[in-house]
Amino acid sequence: MRKMKWSKILIIIFLVTLAIIFVVPYFWMISNSFKSTQEIMTDPQHLLPVNPTLRGYQKVLTESPFFYWLRNSLFITITNTVIILAVSSIVGYIFSKFKFRFKKTLLFIILATMMIPSQITMIPSFLLINKLGLYNNVGALIYPSFVNAFGIYLCKQFCDEIPNSLIESARIDGAKEFYIFRKIILPILKPALGALAIFTFLNYWNDYLNPLIMLNDIKKMTLPLALSFFASQHAADLSATMAAAALIMIPVTIVFMMFQKYFIKGITMTGIK
Repeated sequence: MRKMKWSKILIIIFLVTLAIIFVVPYFWMISNSFKSTQEIMTDPQHLLPVNPTLRGYQKVLTESPFFYWLRNSLFITITNTVIILAVSSIVGYIFSKFKFRFKKTLLFIILATMMIPSQITMIPSFLLINKLGLYNNVGALIYPSFVNAFGIYLCKQFCDEIPNSLIESARIDGAKEFYIFRKIILPILKPALGALAIFTFLNYWNDYLNPLIMLNDIKKMTLPLALSFFASQHAADLSATMAAAALIMIPVTIVFMMFQKYFIKGITMTGIK
């Protein structure tokens, strides 16, 4: 019992230490966003601001097209997330429960794309986007999301656990395929789709390289690219830069809180499978 108790204490200490290591930089960033640049430079060791101010936030919201950047990021991220969830759930269900020629070959090809670094496909993607007339258009950041190998594989694994007899019973009762998918498959896929939604949202929300290559208009920038641009334009104003970084975190935090239950359940069930 004593060994077990000490082991639990050590695990708790380790986890708390790890949490502090991860949380402190974010807390420091948020705290500095309420400081003046002078206070950040002269008194950096204090985590809490001595003279709190909203000047950094005011500068971000009034001296930059922040709401254009926010709109672009939300539109691109939400659109990509919805497309990936829809396509992954449908294709995963098809690969799991339907028989057709070259099924294994197609699945292998789709999964093989996970082994290819995204940087390798950037030049071909750019050339294709340019020929389609989508350069400097937010559509250039949406079209590549129609096939997501990880999402398809995750949904397929969950669908594999659904008894075929359940689906056959529904078909015998006269249920159409769309009804079966909507009423039987989707509710079971909720944990997987919740986890996939968070992963996808974070991936596209934090994407910097693709917008850098595909966009050149300031008002069409996404927030990560815009943050880099804003920081370069206001390099001496640390307060405003920290405020901009803090504002970017808000939507991500909201999404995680909304899907936290499904995310944890999805990760747990994926580990069990």
